[in-house]
Amino acid sequence: QVQLVESGGGLVQAGGSLRLSCAASTHTFSNYAVGWFRQTPGKEREFVAGFSLISTSTFYADSVKGRFTISRDNAKNTLLYLQMDSLKPEDTAVYYCAARRGGLYSNSRNYDYWGQGTQVTVSS
Repeated sequence: QVQLVESGGGLVQAGGSLRLSCAASTHTFSNYAVGWFRQTPGKEREFVAGFSLISTSTFYADSVKGRFTISRDNAKNTLLYLQMDSLKPEDTAVYYCAARRGGLYSNSRNYDYWGQGTQVTVSS
């Protein structure tokens, strides 16, 4: 069982930046993929970015490409980040970190472990 804990959400003005963190409770994380998803009321959970700890490859939704960066902590492979720059009001959502063993997918149904979510609010 893997527990994920997100942190770093908050309120920011449009054009600002936030960095979200996702900490995993397992020591054997090197064969996992991690995805960041977001959700607003009444909408399905949306893929934002993903990182494969197997290949270190990354993948981004078109809506955040060039503005968001997913990365792994250099010292701890159980800690991942989502750096969000040039934030827009439409980025407002609850952001979730998710993990699965194996390859990287953008479909939330492929992920087995989820954090509790952290609210990001971007004001105009």
